[in-house]
Amino acid sequence: MAHVRKPEWLKIEKGRAQLGKVSRTLESLHLNTVCTEAGCPNQGECYKSGTATFMLLGVNCTRSCRFCKVTTAKPEPVDPKEPEHVAHAVESMNLKHVVITSVTRDDLPDGGAKHFADTILAVRNRVPHVTIEVLIPDFKGEVKDLKTVLDASPHILNHNVETVPQLYKDVRPQAVFERSLELLKQVKDLRPDIFTKSGFMVGLGETQMQVLELLKELKNIDCDMITIGQYLQPSLQHYKVREYVHPDQFERYKQVALEMGIKCVASGPLVRSSYHAEEDLRRLKEMSVS
Repeated sequence: MAHVRKPEWLKIEKGRAQLGKVSRTLESLHLNTVCTEAGCPNQGECYKSGTATFMLLGVNCTRSCRFCKVTTAKPEPVDPKEPEHVAHAVESMNLKHVVITSVTRDDLPDGGAKHFADTILAVRNRVPHVTIEVLIPDFKGEVKDLKTVLDASPHILNHNVETVPQLYKDVRPQAVFERSLELLKQVKDLRPDIFTKSGFMVGLGETQMQVLELLKELKNIDCDMITIGQYLQPSLQHYKVREYVHPDQFERYKQVALEMGIKCVASGPLVRSSYHAEEDLRRLKEMSVS
């Protein structure tokens, strides 16, 4: 397959000046971020504004999705001090909204659910005013593990479907689309007061019709928030970019999703799961009140 040249609209200003300050805070507390481990293109912008997405349970994932930069290797031991370290970082960075995710830990009996809950509670105990978003793995579809996280009452429960179901076999063979969809539906069944969120990439070879069908699936389970971004190939060993989708198409996807009744949609080449997450939550709250 011929190389697809990256277009002008994907050129990114790094914002390096702030990288060191935030990195030093994270390193001093032995914390990881998805910003670094997944090679997020918005790292410079987010670090410049003093924000980051914390990644729990080490840097080694037990799954090997072909799009993801996170390392697949033997997972590290769980650090029992990590929840308090995250809470300390949230306080010292003066965050108003915190996003907490993890690698997938299929080796753990609960997939890391209790560690998520402990971190939510530690953050809330130390910084009561902060709003909390979690981006969780699928916990192999175990409802009891999902309930463990929900019982800690995050404001947003995010679980990404990542791509259209037709590409799961090639892009994320250890995941199941229906299982991810059911997890998001279960959130609404168990805790309708918690906002749900999901996201996916384009440019992996999906068709526009497949994207529209995926949006319908997410609307049918009452997903509150959706993010759509461009897939960027982390290395030559990863799944190849099939297309760089034009910003105008991202805008069309956004308008279609809003017309379907999805409450909040962020769609653009550089959009990622937690990009401008605080602003999205504020808009959702305003819509809920009105």
